[in-house]
Amino acid sequence: MSTPDSVCANWTDVGIMKLDAHGWLLPGAGIALVPSPNFDARPQDADISLLVVHNISLPPGEFLNGYARDLFLNRLDTAAHPWFAKIIGLRVSAHFLIDRDGDIDQFVACGQRAWHAGVSNFAGRERCNDFSIGVELEGTDDVPFTDAQYERLAELTGCLRARYPLRAVRGHNHVAPTRKTDPGPCFDWNRYARTAAWPSDALPDDVA
Repeated sequence: MSTPDSVCANWTDVGIMKLDAHGWLLPGAGIALVPSPNFDARPQDADISLLVVHNISLPPGEFLNGYARDLFLNRLDTAAHPWFAKIIGLRVSAHFLIDRDGDIDQFVACGQRAWHAGVSNFAGRERCNDFSIGVELEGTDDVPFTDAQYERLAELTGCLRARYPLRAVRGHNHVAPTRKTDPGPCFDWNRYARTAAWPSDALPDDVA
């Protein structure tokens, strides 16, 4: 199991974000490392080539309460809200969560497989978790994301692309279209693509 190593000499440094050799961010202002038990090893021949953008809020439409973090850490108090009865026993994670204020929690090292995409397919390849990095934005399909979230997502994207051969970015809805709708119609793909400097051929076909 890889763990955060804040003294690792092998950092990828882009802006104020740095990644250690295992793919943990250097903790600092607005960045916290909170390792989740919900991960496993990627296949040995996996190329980390896809970024998947999600949204999450627990309960739906409520923000900045810590429940999404608790879910990824398997410590969600399911008695805290009636809606949580629907997800008792759920074991999921993402590599990163960006909250409404732009703060980042990292749950899984990028070199490991987080459990974020589920049954999924990209460009004819099943099991997107094998070769993707998952980023959750605190939000819902029908509420605009914040300026801080776009700024941090673009900064994080630049850091990840400097380390890994990310050739495409998709929403959860693109890789699991019969099951998922996130990040939803309120996610401004054009704004994100512009600020993160993605080339047009890396974007979903439905992005102008």
